[in-house]
Amino acid sequence: MKPYYTRANYAKKNSVGYLMRIGINLVLPQMEALFEDQELTFSQWTTLVALHDGRVQTAGDLAQNICHDAGSLTRLVDQMVERGFISRNRSETDRRVVTLALTPRGTSLVEALAPKVMHLWNGLLSGFTHQEVDTLIDLLTRLVIAADSKQDRKSRLLLSDVPIAKPIVPAKTAKMRKAS
Repeated sequence: MKPYYTRANYAKKNSVGYLMRIGINLVLPQMEALFEDQELTFSQWTTLVALHDGRVQTAGDLAQNICHDAGSLTRLVDQMVERGFISRNRSETDRRVVTLALTPRGTSLVEALAPKVMHLWNGLLSGFTHQEVDTLIDLLTRLVIAADSKQDRKSRLLLSDVPIAKPIVPAKTAKMRKAS
């Protein structure tokens, strides 16, 4: 395929990297504001969600998945263990491995706060059709896979080798669906 960018057409207004950075810089404060009156921070929320979908099990997996450095992640995990959101469990087959898991309290928080996060995203995406959102998700997933494949590391945990995460369904909604 012929390269998309050339010296003649490359500009800030069409730079995928610039647009992604600006998008994150605009959305992140809105996400953090959602958690100002909650018992956890947005960073703690992303940690709980990463553990909720079941693919992330160790601190290393978590650091890679939510893009935290080891030092800040250790502090984050320590706080979340102290507050009863997650637990640490030593592997029975390899004592060097410590797995992380959501506690019932952590699971409840994910399910209780998911509607707030979904509401924010639904508001931001309200000018898009469902097909456009699906296309956006597909394109971003492909971009993440392409960027991940360029990384010089032994293990990859991003989207390239794992199924779609299980959806977060608040407990009341799940119970209502079972009853109907």
